Amino acid sequence: METPSSLDSSSCEDSSLPGEEPSSSALSQALSRILHQLAVDQNTRRTKASQAAALQDLRGLIEAADCEGLFGCDDTLPGGMPSLLGRLARALEKAASPPKEQEGRDEHSGHPDVAERAVAVGTVFLQLLTKVEAAKNHPTCPMWGPGLGHVASSAYVFAVAHSSEHPWTSPGSRDMAREVLAQLLRVAGCASVAGLLVGEREDENGRLKAILALLQPELNKETWKNNPATKHVFSWTLQQVTRPWLNQYLEKVLPPSLLISDDYRTENKILGVQCLHHILLNVPAADLLQYNRAQVVYHALFNHLYTPEHQLIEAVLLCLLDIFPILEKGQHWKGGTARPTTHCDEVLQLVLTHMQPEHRLLLRRIYARSLPAFVKRLGILTVRHLKRLEQVIIGYLEIYDGPEEEARLKILETLKLLMQYTWPRISCRTVTLLKALLKLICDVAKDPNLTPEPVKSTLLEAATDCLVILDHCSQGQVKGLLAKIPQSCDDGKIMSCIRIVFEDTPYTGT
Repeated sequence: METPSSLDSSSCEDSSLPGEEPSSSALSQALSRILHQLAVDQNTRRTKASQAAALQDLRGLIEAADCEGLFGCDDTLPGGMPSLLGRLARALEKAASPPKEQEGRDEHSGHPDVAERAVAVGTVFLQLLTKVEAAKNHPTCPMWGPGLGHVASSAYVFAVAHSSEHPWTSPGSRDMAREVLAQLLRVAGCASVAGLLVGEREDENGRLKAILALLQPELNKETWKNNPATKHVFSWTLQQVTRPWLNQYLEKVLPPSLLISDDYRTENKILGVQCLHHILLNVPAADLLQYNRAQVVYHALFNHLYTPEHQLIEAVLLCLLDIFPILEKGQHWKGGTARPTTHCDEVLQLVLTHMQPEHRLLLRRIYARSLPAFVKRLGILTVRHLKRLEQVIIGYLEIYDGPEEEARLKILETLKLLMQYTWPRISCRTVTLLKALLKLICDVAKDPNLTPEPVKSTLLEAATDCLVILDHCSQGQVKGLLAKIPQSCDDGKIMSCIRIVFEDTPYTGT
């Protein structure tokens, strides 16, 4: 069997003398042979030596070819040389793709052979783009534009797949991929990736449509795990496109985002949720409400709240807080009757149910971090959840949360907001809340060394603010209940907090 090198050399020698540049016909035949060889190697997983030989021959051909040969007219090819270069670029991108994800395999294990192959493929892409750049200023190469159009999408996908740290990349392959992306931007005349995707000017079309079309076959239910890099290319590309361009591609980007978020692996769920969040922030509400798209996204996110992974819960809660305004645009309260419960009510109810028995500190912090935003979102309607919120607040104030005390600080912020929004219902809870706040102040003041002093000061200040607001909500009951404390307490920090309450600083929050 002849090697790819011998096959390509013979095809060139048939139509050109030694030392001469291959003719257009000979070049297209040689490139077609290498394209076939790369396809065979990809489909049958031939030896690395066979693929390396094909890449070496391809480098030699591109180096020897002139602009007219690469970007000239060849009537013997369907679509001409630009189409052939596009198929070749796609084959190159495939040759550098990581292997399919396998059940039971550690997806974080390295693929040094893929990284090595990516360096070789990146070299070919650089050669191609360099030829395109030279052809731009060549008067007899009018087809350089279509040539770039066919090569650019595959070069972009290759560059993004290998430019970040992944199991299939190495420092060398990442540097090569970044160099390919920089060269692509330079040749395309774009100052940024966003400009390449959506166009540098309003009247200019970018390459996002072609790139999504290239990714689409690998982003359906049956194929999206065949190439582990595809989801990262899709996610990274999506993050580069913002208003007002993203809504034009909503039908292309929403289904893959939902698909990725529905996976059983936590990191895929998080990646999908991040994609959905970006879509929510950059697509008009009217487009999201059409065909119940926002409802579909909401239910997909809501189901994730039953999982115990703290990173996923954090991503989901942030996303949900941004979908509530969109969903509520379709709801109209006509007055005269009780306001209907909202999606925010539904989520807060579930969050509070999960918060009460939760003992894992990371999850407690994430839940506590989200509560102030829920209270702000519901405003006075938080009164619907007042009893459950009271139980959660008291329970969380009792538990030490580590040196930074993030959970207790967020719970104090929540309590402050809660009293401001629902102050008519607070007076009957004065004694219970006062006991919880005083216990917290005493615990923090007498803590010998666990909590840093700046954190202690912040906690005591936040708790004192809550005491002042509670006093206003109860029409001065707090002062009466604290009246005898100075007679029996000599702790300076505690008394400092009590004195602030007795100073009766005017408060306008209610």
